[in-house]
Amino acid sequence: MTENTWDASLAVVILAAGQGTRMRSSLPKVLHRIGGRPLVGHVLDTARDLAAAHVLVVVRHERDQVADAVTGISPEVVVVDQDEIPGTGRAVEVALEAVPDFDGDVLVLSADCPLADAETLAAFVAEHRATGARATLMTAIVDNPTGYGRVIRDTEGTVARVVEQKDATPAEAAVTEINAGMYVFHAASLRARLREVGTDNAQHEKYLTDVVGLLRGAGELVAASVVDDVTITYGVNDRAQLAEVGRLLNARTVRRWQLDGATIQDPATTWIDVTATLAPDVTVLPNTHILRSTAVAAGATIGPDTTLEDCEVGENAVVRRTDATLAVIGAGTTVGPFAYLRPGTQLAAGGKIGTFVETKNSIIGEGSKVPHLSYIGDTTIGRGVNLGAGAITANYDDIAKHRTEIGDEVHAGSHNVFVAPVRIGDGAKTGAGAVIRKDVPAGALALSVAPQRNVEGWVENHRPGTAAATAAARARSAQEADDGAQEAHG
Repeated sequence: MTENTWDASLAVVILAAGQGTRMRSSLPKVLHRIGGRPLVGHVLDTARDLAAAHVLVVVRHERDQVADAVTGISPEVVVVDQDEIPGTGRAVEVALEAVPDFDGDVLVLSADCPLADAETLAAFVAEHRATGARATLMTAIVDNPTGYGRVIRDTEGTVARVVEQKDATPAEAAVTEINAGMYVFHAASLRARLREVGTDNAQHEKYLTDVVGLLRGAGELVAASVVDDVTITYGVNDRAQLAEVGRLLNARTVRRWQLDGATIQDPATTWIDVTATLAPDVTVLPNTHILRSTAVAAGATIGPDTTLEDCEVGENAVVRRTDATLAVIGAGTTVGPFAYLRPGTQLAAGGKIGTFVETKNSIIGEGSKVPHLSYIGDTTIGRGVNLGAGAITANYDDIAKHRTEIGDEVHAGSHNVFVAPVRIGDGAKTGAGAVIRKDVPAGALALSVAPQRNVEGWVENHRPGTAAATAAARARSAQEADDGAQEAHG
């Protein structure tokens, strides 16, 4: 983020009107997500960091869907509708009509170019102002310029014009300096020249780049700022480019957290959304995704093979091979391996959710443990509780969900089923295999054990000819022979 104060002389126009047909998607291109944000969201974040006096987003294709997303991210921006006249020049023209009295500098960005950071763009605007140019283009030198507009310079090395790919001659197409699609214009000059731009080109569009030639023809200075890091200019036109830009953004995000004091063992298999936060001394192990608004406190270890979405993880917690969404994991807790924390899970300090445990909409108190092979749904568990293996809180009766309440210092036997609604009092215990259908008073032992009954010969009588019947007969014959031998020696 830049440290700029409010810049009353800067307006940012974000172009988000394109259809993006190469995405092959019903979702508008600028709403496809990387790093936890839609593409346009990253550009809006950058515009906010520049502290511009005006931020305007031009929309057209899937207008309502894009506009709703934009205002949901940045309610303060102005959404402007492009009319039936196509082209980037017309998009900027209608944006300027929304701020008729503005006479500062206009920074034009594309909603599908999410990697241009505020620091780079602030330097770009400062360079434009220092030269006194009427327009400044961001350009880059690339090995393969296919698909980009070419920056054509005159014999003195000054920018003369920009030629789009489809309008370029073979000699122009061979130029490797490309137009990055980001510009700064002086507002008055831009307004005047846009009125002169026509649609006599291969695309029959009103090109913003035509302003460059018109400014030069009027004797006004056009400058170019060549970026060292060409990835800043990368745009998204198809799914392959979406993945590549997403990878670059993630690498940048991971590196930022490493420099801020987090240990990230394998950056290549770690994905961290730009909206997530990591404290110093967090350790992230391979194949881990830390997504959306997840916040991880100091000293916690996350992974391997873990996905956290909108979770809060406390200091020194250990979360291994776990999938968790909208869960609060307290300080000093352990979770996993192979745990599934659904929304509403709250694990207090010192607690444990163990192997093959699923939790949902449940509060697990301080120091309490659900170690393994359990389902805990719609449950409140007090302090110091230990649930045996195979515990189930049966919360659904085919009509409604009901809660189970388990008090402090309760110890439950293995393979217990708590049929909600039911309350287990403080200090109570339950026997192995118990099905708890009624409230258990504090300090009581709850049992639901029927006397065991053995029906002799059942397998041989009801499953004759099976391997089990053969084994049973063999064992019974051996036992009878042994009993006979003992009787003979007795």
